[in-house]
Amino acid sequence: MTNTTHTFDPAKAEAFAGRLMPILAGGIQSYLVDLGARTGLFAAAAEGPATSDDLADRADLVERYVREWLGAMVTAGIMEYDPAHATYTLPPEHAALLVGPASMATTATANTVLARHVPELARVFREGGGIPYADYSPDFTDAMDGMSRGGYDQFLLEQYLPMAPGLADRLTAGARAADVACGSGHALVVLAQAFPQSVFTGYDSDEHALGRARKEAADQGLTNLTFELADVGHLDVGQPFDAVFMFDALHDQVDPAGVLERIGANLAPDGVFLLREPHAADSLEDNMGNPMAAVQYSVSVMHCLTVSLAHAGAGIGLAFGEHHARRLLTEAGFADPQLHPAPGQPFDVVYVTRRAIP
Repeated sequence: MTNTTHTFDPAKAEAFAGRLMPILAGGIQSYLVDLGARTGLFAAAAEGPATSDDLADRADLVERYVREWLGAMVTAGIMEYDPAHATYTLPPEHAALLVGPASMATTATANTVLARHVPELARVFREGGGIPYADYSPDFTDAMDGMSRGGYDQFLLEQYLPMAPGLADRLTAGARAADVACGSGHALVVLAQAFPQSVFTGYDSDEHALGRARKEAADQGLTNLTFELADVGHLDVGQPFDAVFMFDALHDQVDPAGVLERIGANLAPDGVFLLREPHAADSLEDNMGNPMAAVQYSVSVMHCLTVSLAHAGAGIGLAFGEHHARRLLTEAGFADPQLHPAPGQPFDVVYVTRRAIP
């Protein structure tokens, strides 16, 4: 063993403290953002300047809690305060990112859900194994629905479908399409509404998510959309699909290679596969300049990695590289994919491919 000495550098320690404190502060402040979304405080504040009493009345909440929450929001730079009139304002530029379909507050909700599993994660760090996806449901399912729903509404028809030339025309004429690991199914609701001549099926192993999906489909009166409880690693349908979608779910799977193989086996020879996944590098050194890499690795530890390892899975994690994706697709029998930036997901990429010609 080589002995090394290191001279303590107070300036370096101070610089690190300057990086560490925002991380720690942001962690606790994230929960306050979640509270603002859950209680309707952001929506109430977006109506215009208000005192703490006014805002509590708008949201039907207890003023003392609201006032302390407002202190956190003002000092974090999320809201503005006018001491002369004791009024609080949520600037419209901030409201645009905290209220409505484009709200980033849904990420704070996901953070709250993930934080509950830290004690269990500490255990599996010591003992091995993982935390199964079922332990995260239903809260994580609901958080993911909130994070993804607006993106499907805004981008799925106008920007995703054109990535596969001719797909929209096939769906208009009448085709069979599936969403594998569909979660709460909103992507298929959007597609089924837009293409009534086509038939859509969503597959997932989370009964709570499928319950949400079935309710939304029924509420919309959609008769061309069904959802099935299934282990997507063993997917087997009678009639192949003309199109298969998979959104941000491959990296969570116990056997990603097996899932891709089953998708290929259930895809028509001229069918198309659209896969959206995180866009990271395959090695740590190549991710060090990626501004999103720390978040990707962190979320991976908190969820993606452990739900795969819970079943002795591949555990490829969220920092999922293009080279790895291409290799998995090729080994599963798909042609070399075309890559597209993911609309509304700046750190994701969409792989568009078909079954390889023998």
